[in-house]
Amino acid sequence: MIQKFEFKETAIKGLIEVTPFNADDVRGCFTKDYSKEVFEANGIKHDLQEVFYTTSHKGVIRALHFQREKQQPKLVRCISGHVYDVVVDMREKSSTFKQWLGFDLIGEKHNEILVPAGCAHGYLVLEPSIVSYKCSEKFYGEFDGGIKWDDPDINVEWPLDKIGGRENMILADKDKELPTFKEFVEQYGAF
Repeated sequence: MIQKFEFKETAIKGLIEVTPFNADDVRGCFTKDYSKEVFEANGIKHDLQEVFYTTSHKGVIRALHFQREKQQPKLVRCISGHVYDVVVDMREKSSTFKQWLGFDLIGEKHNEILVPAGCAHGYLVLEPSIVSYKCSEKFYGEFDGGIKWDDPDINVEWPLDKIGGRENMILADKDKELPTFKEFVEQYGAF
């Protein structure tokens, strides 16, 4: 079975759900999750600068991250496993400012999202997973930022029941120290 590229706009401007090219046969499958030519033919400019991967245990929350400067638009796909991926619009002039959308990214589905600049991104790992990021800007540690995963003003509805509850959550020390949305905006301003 062959699945061609499909691009679906979401309620958050620039956040696009992508179904990549995928061909299944008796050997398994062949997936092409990025093609500069195909993306540009569909009005999407995403020039790759870096590609990296995370490997995570079930229950990990990788908080709501972004770069304060030199923002990193990214094409995100769960290569294997299952994550509940969340994007928060932090662009002050956007009609969806402070709104969030969640997506089930599943390795076997090959689905992915294109996260635009000005948005925070994070995910809850629902089963052991490998996630790829294809970024159109390099990572700069000095601009690394984020907001608390459970910020009450954003109020993301994380499916913690799928990991057995909050007590099974794994959160890095750096993510425990992140500011709330309000604290971040007071210190740095919105995008």
